[in-house]
Amino acid sequence: MIIAVVIILVIIVGALVVYNINIHKKIRKFQNMNQKVNNLYVVQDFMNAIGETSSVEDKIKKINDILIERYEIKYSTIVVFDGAEYQVKASNVDPKHWNALKMLQNIDMFKDSIQSATPKYVTVNNENERLPYQEMEFGRAKSAIFFPLYIDNVYIGYWIMESGTPHDFDNVDITVLEVIKENIVSVLKTVVHQKTLESIVRKDLFTGLYSEEYLYGEGKKIIDQYTISTMCMFKIINIQDINTRYCRELGNKVITKISQYIAQNLSQDYVFVRYMGPKFVIAFSGVEADGVADFLNDIKEKIETMPIELTQEERQQLHLEARTTSRGANCKDVAIPKLNFAISSYYKGTGLDEVLKKLEEYLDNAPKTESDITNI
Repeated sequence: MIIAVVIILVIIVGALVVYNINIHKKIRKFQNMNQKVNNLYVVQDFMNAIGETSSVEDKIKKINDILIERYEIKYSTIVVFDGAEYQVKASNVDPKHWNALKMLQNIDMFKDSIQSATPKYVTVNNENERLPYQEMEFGRAKSAIFFPLYIDNVYIGYWIMESGTPHDFDNVDITVLEVIKENIVSVLKTVVHQKTLESIVRKDLFTGLYSEEYLYGEGKKIIDQYTISTMCMFKIINIQDINTRYCRELGNKVITKISQYIAQNLSQDYVFVRYMGPKFVIAFSGVEADGVADFLNDIKEKIETMPIELTQEERQQLHLEARTTSRGANCKDVAIPKLNFAISSYYKGTGLDEVLKKLEEYLDNAPKTESDITNI
C-alpha cells in the first residue's frame, strides 16, 4: 500500500515537473514574443520620428527619448563624430557631464570596443566605487554598456546606456540591445542625408529665392503640415531665345522680374523656389489643385503681357563692359516672357521628389511652343 502511494506521488511530482517546465517554456516564449512586439513598436516610433517636421538635431533627441521611455533606461547618450569633433547629439544626462561623455573614445576599454565593433559592459561591485571614465561625477552611474556605431563599416560615434545600480545589466539580452543599436544607426543614416540637404541650401544670385534643396528640408516642414498640397512647376519656355536673340543680361532680368512678381503676390504659407535654370516650383501648402487654378491663370496672364527691358543705366553699364570684354552690347529690345505650367497633387508621407520629377519630365518633353496650365 505504501509503495503504491509512493508511486502515485512520484507520478504526480513528475507530472508537476513536466507541467512547470511547459509553463516556463510558454512564459519564455511569451516574453520573447512580447519583446519582439515591443521592438516593433520602437521601430515604428523611430520611423514616425524620422518623418516628423523637425530638424535633424530634434529627430536624434526624439529617438533617444523613445529609447529611455520604451526600455526604461536610466541614462542614454548618443555621441556622433561630425568630421572635426565628437558631439553629444542627445542625452538625458546633466550637460555638466557631457565633456566626459564625448571623450569616451579615448578610454582604453572603449578603444578596444571601437576597434572590434563589439559592445562593452562595465560595472562596479559596490556603491563606493565609480566607473573608470567618470571624472567629476561619483554616484550617478554604476554600470554602463557602450555600443560603437558604424554606417557602412565607417565608425561614426557611439551610444552608451547607463544605470545608477551596480551590475544592473548583468542579465540584459545583448541581442535585443544590438537590434536597438542597429535602429539607431538606421535613423542616423537617414538624418545624415537630411543634414546634407540642409547644409547645401543656398539662395539664387538673381532671384533671391532658395534653391531646389530647400524643398526637401525646411520647405518640406511647411508643406507636410497639411495632408494634401498642390505642387506647381513652371518653365520660362522662351528664355533661351531671349538670351540668344537679345542678350543674356535681358534674360537674367526676365528671370528676376518674374520671380519678384510672383513672390510679391504669393502667400507666405506657400513655398517658392528656383528649381533649376528656367524652371521654378511653387508649393501651395494645404491647397488642392482646383483651388490654385484661378491664381495661376491670373499670374500667367499678367506675366505674359509684361514687357521687360533694360534700363538706360543698365544699358550704359553693359556698353562699358562690352568695350572692355569685346561683348556685343546691342540689347535695346523689349522681351515678353512665355510660361508653361504643370501641377500635381502631393500627399504627405509620399515621395516629394517623385512628384517633382514627374512635373519636370512633363515640362522638358512638352512641345517647345506649349504655353499652358496642365494638371498631371
